[in-house]
Amino acid sequence: MNTRHSQRGMSIPGMMAIAIMVGFFVMCAIRMSAPYFEYLSVSNIIKQVAMEHEPKTESIRQIRRKIDNMFNSNQIYELQPKEVEVYRKNGKTFIDANYEVRIPIMGRIDAVLKFDDLLYETGNPTPLTDLPDPKKKK
Repeated sequence: MNTRHSQRGMSIPGMMAIAIMVGFFVMCAIRMSAPYFEYLSVSNIIKQVAMEHEPKTESIRQIRRKIDNMFNSNQIYELQPKEVEVYRKNGKTFIDANYEVRIPIMGRIDAVLKFDDLLYETGNPTPLTDLPDPKKKK
């Protein structure tokens, strides 16, 4: 019995297709890693600023200056210090650093990384998830 035809391996075009798919996903992972590591730095900075805030002595301007200095010394480029919202509501101070990063992959294909867990109440080490918009007034 001749079973040679049913035991063939993968063809060259099949291997090339798999190599192209694996290469695409590796390229995407490499391009997304830098903004993700920068997000980890931003998260640590915002958490540190929120925990070190002295509400009785520090103003919003001083918080912004501290964020600006820390972003500058840690070389944060995706999020500008002026994009971080610092505001007071009901006697509490909040720092909102949520942002998105758009990374061009190829042609008209972009990847969007959304970092929406960077809302902190000063003095609280865990990020908040649901807080009304500071621009809306009750």
